[in-house]
Amino acid sequence: MKRIRLGVLTPSSNTALEPLTCAMLHGQPGLSAHFSRFSVTRIALDEGALGQFDDSKIIAAATLLADARVDVIGWSGTAAGWLGFDRDRMLCERITAATGIPATSAILALNELLALRGFTRMAIVSPYLEDVQRRIQANYAAAGIEVVGESHLSISENFAFAEVTAATLAQQVASVAHAKPQVIVPYCTNLASAHLAAQWEQQYGCAVYDTTSTVVWKMLRLCGFDTSAIVGWGSLMREGC
Repeated sequence: MKRIRLGVLTPSSNTALEPLTCAMLHGQPGLSAHFSRFSVTRIALDEGALGQFDDSKIIAAATLLADARVDVIGWSGTAAGWLGFDRDRMLCERITAATGIPATSAILALNELLALRGFTRMAIVSPYLEDVQRRIQANYAAAGIEVVGESHLSISENFAFAEVTAATLAQQVASVAHAKPQVIVPYCTNLASAHLAAQWEQQYGCAVYDTTSTVVWKMLRLCGFDTSAIVGWGSLMREGC
């Protein structure tokens, strides 16, 4: 059996995405995830916070993953939501140019999934500040996708995102489900939410696309892996199969 090695770019203060990503792959022979970090400690719209996502820092982390001969590189972060979707398109092109390895991101994968299903009404759950959340909403509105419901926690410290409890996340999801979206998106890869998606889909009768899961879905698809084998993580793993 051919091994598939997924290379995952991780914000330095993120403690949620690595265990969740590995849990998704658990029990699948030959699949493994390998991680490289770059410094991200705060999410805001000021110059210092935005500067954390300078492409050169991310590409330096990607070149370390190339040493492990990974089959694909995925940026497991949501910054393109407020920086603009083209930022991730250009970043992935630069990663591939620097490493020779196909690259994708959580947000490019999410947007592909939205297009596959023709979803135009989404709800967003995040830990972010209000102005960050508004920027995300505006970028989706410009792309023809209406954010019909949103919930944010007004937190800026990235480490603290992973400390958000399951009870708080459940309250956020319940609050946006009343807007009857086609899909609810936990929009942060440092939320411990991916493993709850299937439960929420059953509870609220709509899709739930967690951003930690979206990048795994796309990386596996780029490697020719049938993602429908990944069960218990929501309906998105059956998309594109």
